Amino acid sequence: MMNIEIRKGGIPNGACSTVFLIDQGCNIAELPFLTKEKKYIKKCITAKESGIFISHVDTWSYVCVKDDAQFVPEQMESCRVLGAEISDIIFRTRCRCLEVVDWGNSEGLILSVIEGVILSGYRFLKYRKARADLRFPLERINLISREVSSLQIEQLNNVLQGVYITRDLVNEPASFLTASKLGDYAQELGRQSGCNVRVLNENEIKALGMEGLLAVNQGSVEPPSFIITEWRPPKCRNRRPVVLIGKGVTFDTGGINLKMKSSWIEPMKSDMSGAAAVLAVLYSLAISKEPIWVIGLVPATDNRPSGKAQVPGDIIFMSDGTTVEVINTDAEGRLILADALLYATEYKPSLVIDIATLTGSAANAIGSKAMVGMHKGAEDYFRLLQRSGFMVHERIVEFPMWSDYSELLRSDIADIKNVGGREAGAITAAKFLEYFASGYPWIHLDIAGPAYIESTDKYRIKGGTGVGVRLLFDFLKSYK
Repeated sequence: MMNIEIRKGGIPNGACSTVFLIDQGCNIAELPFLTKEKKYIKKCITAKESGIFISHVDTWSYVCVKDDAQFVPEQMESCRVLGAEISDIIFRTRCRCLEVVDWGNSEGLILSVIEGVILSGYRFLKYRKARADLRFPLERINLISREVSSLQIEQLNNVLQGVYITRDLVNEPASFLTASKLGDYAQELGRQSGCNVRVLNENEIKALGMEGLLAVNQGSVEPPSFIITEWRPPKCRNRRPVVLIGKGVTFDTGGINLKMKSSWIEPMKSDMSGAAAVLAVLYSLAISKEPIWVIGLVPATDNRPSGKAQVPGDIIFMSDGTTVEVINTDAEGRLILADALLYATEYKPSLVIDIATLTGSAANAIGSKAMVGMHKGAEDYFRLLQRSGFMVHERIVEFPMWSDYSELLRSDIADIKNVGGREAGAITAAKFLEYFASGYPWIHLDIAGPAYIESTDKYRIKGGTGVGVRLLFDFLKSYK
């Protein structure tokens, strides 16, 4: 978990290294620097530099210059990127305490600088023998600002905790993080946050008729689990809950349809990124005491080939009586999500959002810079979610859900088949889920592209990115 304390300070004291956020038209003479340093800052601003580093004897200063020509979401992202640059300096100088000064009174932007610093400071060192030199040294950030409230600082701290939790879970190897271990971790998060957590075992899953989850689990030596996490504070804004569903495939070999390239199979410990994001969002909302009723559902298993594994041509009888012809065992995520979508009807939700590393098609279409989104009966919610995506820079590209895509899922021997062919794979996957998402507004998020990256991209560290946590937290904290 994150071990950097963010707190509101008073006035700069000069004992720590310092970050200043200023306007382009700032009166440089008023800044607390030496005359020659002020001249240097002015020269850099004239050259349109956005980040200015100044070294002192025992400390250093970094001046962030906001670009007033940018739209607010772009300014926020620029500040996060500057935060990533500051993070590199912190690591090199082994800085333990940082003062961040909001000289331009820009509450959202100064928080974005801090966000970039902390997100860039993440390290997964659990399995490293020599950790001291690799650990991010920063322990405390003092934020000096007239505009930022203690509540905003608390919310930022809590959502970043959620991102760290998600990254930790995604980076865990499948040898450790089984479906059962994921359930145990969810219960521990529940104890820490006040969420009510129930983990259904294999017999309980069978009793509920969750045949999609059971079919995918057939090839595994590890039992499946179905995790139900609920945050329902005494006074909620919503009378009916929001249900979040996260795909929890702890490792995906493809099953009998084994993934043929090593580059496809190596990152498949990340196929539970949606599940990790759901558990972390519930945790962040709960420790923030957000007055919103949210339920998280996570179907969890691995997908492996064995003598007992499902094979192409098998028929699955879903809990609502629908029969599914399995054409490809590597299209397993939609089978377990279908169980969760059917189970969600028990809660009469006001909105259901599923988030999953579902298709290579989505990743191929838009890469790692955004996620694919689709919806049914949730137009207004989807637009608000897209707005949150722009604010936190976890953007959503809408794909169509036209009815004629359903024709690609027609089966000769069952009600529906689990794949629709090579074309429009992300859309036909969503159309499969749509078949089981009835009775409530529904949004589908395919995070196959941004959930796990092979090299560091600014404040997104190599490996699990924690995508979805900041997006859903921002959306839900103002949900009505």
